[in-house]
Amino acid sequence: MAPLLELGAEGAASPKEVAERSDVVVTMLSDSPDVEAVVLGPLGVIEGARAGGLVIDMSTISPEVTRRVASVLGERGVDMLDAPVSGGEVGARDATLSIMVGGSRSRFLEAEPIFRAMGKRVMYMGESGMGQAAKLCNQVICAINIQAVCEGLMLGASFGLDLGKLLEVVTAGAAGSWQLSNLGPKMVSRDFTPGFRVRHQLKDVRLALEAAADLSLPLPVLGLVQQLFRVAEREGLGDAGTQALVVCLEKMVGRGLVQP
Repeated sequence: MAPLLELGAEGAASPKEVAERSDVVVTMLSDSPDVEAVVLGPLGVIEGARAGGLVIDMSTISPEVTRRVASVLGERGVDMLDAPVSGGEVGARDATLSIMVGGSRSRFLEAEPIFRAMGKRVMYMGESGMGQAAKLCNQVICAINIQAVCEGLMLGASFGLDLGKLLEVVTAGAAGSWQLSNLGPKMVSRDFTPGFRVRHQLKDVRLALEAAADLSLPLPVLGLVQQLFRVAEREGLGDAGTQALVVCLEKMVGRGLVQP
């Protein structure tokens, strides 16, 4: 908390204490068990929240867990919005995140100014858990798209193309995407600094596949990409940015994207 305290924020010793001193509590954590522990566990938010209070969870977690946590809070008269985000570290720093919100529409409208302070596009998606559902759809597209970027660049490298020129022309066409524009150059420059970590993407892919299994929905390409991200994690790249997925393809091909 030290850097925030230096900027004038007030500290607290537990989530319970935060809730006791707040009308709205915002959480953004790594996985479903973390949210359950912070919100419902010992000295958790639920122990300090007052009836009429609001919990906004901006983590990416299971929609089922979201609905369960919201139900328990609801028994105490506390509402919950699930509001996962997309946009990475840059979006958080620049307040340009996309925010997908589930829960009570009236509480969403009440909290909208909070979301507008953090995000550029804020969308109400429906009842509890629907924000998380939308985020998992986002993560499916991101995970598959990053592999497409890896393969397209590797093909270009194998042809002997200038990858800088390739990126410039392809990003302006139908193949353009956020992943290509932002992570493609990092692959070429070997910059694996995390904006979004491999291990977090792997967690989100797992959540999407679990949800798909509950819906009896096949997601065959996502299943393949999950295995590739798992290889990246086993290669010691769990804390690298998701653009490090290109390393797995390089090992399979037996050559680097950029030759020394």
